[in-house]
Amino acid sequence: MDNTTLVQDLSLLFHKRGWTLAIAESCTGGLLGDMITDLPGSSAFFLGGVTTYSNTVKTRVLGIPIEILEEKGAVSPETALAMARGVRTLFDSSVGVAITGIAGPKGGSREKPVGLVYLSVITPGEEVARRFIFAGNRREIKIQATNEAITLILNLNSNKIFKPKNP
Repeated sequence: MDNTTLVQDLSLLFHKRGWTLAIAESCTGGLLGDMITDLPGSSAFFLGGVTTYSNTVKTRVLGIPIEILEEKGAVSPETALAMARGVRTLFDSSVGVAITGIAGPKGGSREKPVGLVYLSVITPGEEVARRFIFAGNRREIKIQATNEAITLILNLNSNKIFKPKNP
């Protein structure tokens, strides 16, 4: 899938809705923000993002309760939702997006294998967290996660008034 076209579709959606976007990334290390800011004019809807790689930063910057991290782990749907809520609040944006996962090659377990990623998107009308298992090397997992995050935004409640070019 063409990243440029995905981001262009995202830009059109946010322009039509009058929405703003903030993102919180962990395993992708800022790749989603990089992809978005490659599009000229993205500053019209993209407010910014944070890379919260450590649990300490997740707690301090995004306000994630330590109990969620201790009980569910950094790679969980609960953490992804808390990250999206936290970044949405931090930037006062219409939409908050979060990515947390295990890009590998180490760090996986039977319960949480390498390639496990949780994406969360919170829009004015919907709140979701989705689980994915991506295959490939570290870079490939990061790219798949960022592409899927954009696709997830495009396919939420917004599709009632917006038809992306890449269904």
